Amino acid sequence: MTERTLLGLCGALRAASLNRKLMLEAARLWDGRFVEGDLRLPLYDGDLEDAGMPDAVLRLCEAIRAADALVIACPEYNKAPPGVLKNALDWISRVKPNALWGKPVAIVSATDGRAGGERTQTMLRAMLAPHRVEALGWPEVLVADASAQFDADGRLVNAQNRTALEALMTRLSTAV
Repeated sequence: MTERTLLGLCGALRAASLNRKLMLEAARLWDGRFVEGDLRLPLYDGDLEDAGMPDAVLRLCEAIRAADALVIACPEYNKAPPGVLKNALDWISRVKPNALWGKPVAIVSATDGRAGGERTQTMLRAMLAPHRVEALGWPEVLVADASAQFDADGRLVNAQNRTALEALMTRLSTAV
């Protein structure tokens, strides 16, 4: 049996982002290999597509195809998912067949706000619908006041958040 692969997509590009920390916490709970997808893609542009699909987009789609499941760490910027995730989804939709179709996906979010990214997760689920993914609906992992929720090693300190993340990753593993 081959080792299962989890692909992480983080909607925050900053290396030390709270959502990257949360994504890496999810990866620690995965029984198998973890790979982070690169979302540093050009802005979607039909002229670029007509000239030939950018290599970075093709590499991302190949990484998605090679993965058994995905975890998406989605920040909330101005009450919505960040543009980098929307841009990636737009590019992914242009590569046929769609690499996301049928993939099980866990969504997590960490914000300094009090709702932990509830709005962003709702919107991201709508954005994922045309991609025909199997987005897990529960348990929701919404890490509020996120700056205070990780220790110096990037580990979740709140037991409730950790329990929810463990349950979500168990469900994701089972979905594979």
